[in-house]
Order: sequence, then structure tokens, then C-alpha cells
Amino acid sequence: MVRIPVEGVLFDCDGVLVDSLESAARAWGIWAARWAPAFDFRRDIVHGVRAVDTVRSLVAADDVERANAELERLEVEHVDGTRAIPGAVELTDALPQGLWTVVTSGARELAARRLASAGVARPDGIVAAEDVARGKPDPEPYRRGAELIERDPARCVVFEDAPAGIAAARAAGVGTVIGVGLPAGAGSPDLLVADLRAVSWVDGALVVAPLEPAPAA
Repeated sequence: MVRIPVEGVLFDCDGVLVDSLESAARAWGIWAARWAPAFDFRRDIVHGVRAVDTVRSLVAADDVERANAELERLEVEHVDGTRAIPGAVELTDALPQGLWTVVTSGARELAARRLASAGVARPDGIVAAEDVARGKPDPEPYRRGAELIERDPARCVVFEDAPAGIAAARAAGVGTVIGVGLPAGAGSPDLLVADLRAVSWVDGALVVAPLEPAPAA
């Protein structure tokens, strides 16, 4: 068991708090049939980056705004079936409001609906795709997350499931990065857990039962 005294907790959303893979695959499949027929979500998606950045790489510049708006609509329409990652409800319910937030590469409405569909608590504020000029792996999202809860990034813990998000947290100066459901060595977090059942909030600290410590960089 590892005890981590922290002042703030920053969660990625998809893959960390909620399992939205199937609902996202349905939406992206419908979208790709019109906008990018060669794109296969399960094969080609880069997890952890903003959807608009992926859209920008797939369609003509003049079509980005319309194509992204359609994708956002489809993802909201197909949000049903989003499930909580095991342990997410218990951990977020235990954390004091104001000490934690969600830093997502998705749109705010989509993140809010996915959290609601999964029964996961919603923090007072969320840092979403539309709040930043540059998405993960840029440090801006996690810097904004720490600012939102008025904490020093160095005294925060980030929970991430994607190398792009881990890189963003590192670049933002976050003190501890915990990888959720990642293969060993992916993104080099400080600790790895299978899901959030391995994490609890006890007397002002996170108590973690890691799968293994990350290898030294």
C-alpha cells in the first residue's frame, strides 16, 4: 500500500472514471461513414487527445467545424450504455468537493452526460476541450485543472489512462501520476492500478494498492 498526501486530485474522464468505449465506437462509426470512410475507431483512434484534433487530421480544413459539430452531436446521442469504471463512484463520493476535478479531452456536455449515465459524481467544475487552446499532450489542460481547484500542480495527483494525458500531466508539473488500466511501461506513470478499486481516500490522503511501481525513467 502506498499513502500519498495530496492537496488536489485531477481525473481524466474516459477510461478513468467512465467506460465509454462502446458508445464512442458507435458514434465514431456513424460519423466516419460520412466524413472519413477509411477511419476505423477501434484501430485508429489516439486516446487521450481532443476529438477536434483527430477530426482536423481527417477532413479538409474547411469542413472541420461542421464535422466536429456533427461528431459532438452523435457522441451525446449515443451516450447511453456508458458505465462507471470499477471503484470510480466510491472514490469520487469520498473526496471532498473542491479538492478534485475532471480534466477531459471531450466536450463539457459530453463529459457531463457520460458521468451522469455512469452514476459518477460531477465536480463543481470541469476542464473540457473547449476550455483550452491546446489539448493533451500539451500541459495546458492540467495546469487549468489545478488552477480551477486552486492547487499547486506539484501537490496534485493525476489519474490517466493514455500516454498523451500522462505527458500533459508531467509537462504541467504534476507531482504524482497514476496510470489506470494501462499496460506496464505505457506512458511511464509513477504507479499503475487496474481500476479505481485500488484507490481509497483515508484521513486526507490517497491510499493506493498499485499493480507495480512504474519503471525508472
